[in-house]
Amino acid sequence: MNAITMIEDGRGDFDFFYGHWLVRHRMLKRRGVSGADWIEFTGAAVCRGVMGGLCNVEEADMPERGLQGVAFRTFDVARRTWSIYWVSSADGRMTEPVHGRFENGEGRFYGVDLDDGRPVKVVLVWNAITADSAQWSQAFSYDEGLTWETNWLMQFTRTGAQAA
Repeated sequence: MNAITMIEDGRGDFDFFYGHWLVRHRMLKRRGVSGADWIEFTGAAVCRGVMGGLCNVEEADMPERGLQGVAFRTFDVARRTWSIYWVSSADGRMTEPVHGRFENGEGRFYGVDLDDGRPVKVVLVWNAITADSAQWSQAFSYDEGLTWETNWLMQFTRTGAQAA
């Protein structure tokens, strides 16, 4: 390890995620309607750090859905927070970022999004993190954060060695 990765300000929060993963997805069929019908499918992901861990890039493949995506995460040293950007192969556009940090083994990242044209608040949560597994979830709020509907869950299982 070099001096950069030894700094414990949060820049190493996503180090656990470097490597190759099998992903089990569970998505609500319809969001924002209190639905209970889920779509389940598998995919794969690979993540690697860049710039000494100040950034990382995740490539996600969802062949059963005909989609790919890229998450780009950047660490703000002064604020000690992460910003996460997403690009989907469905439209090729980079989303507005979510921002947050890890505390007590859980990462929470908040932002704004559009769901079928209507503005929503969004929270992404990373938890249940071990050396070989992790969980991610996405929830939307249609009422300015009073209530949240979880609409996407991902269970990650490591399939390849951790990459530096």
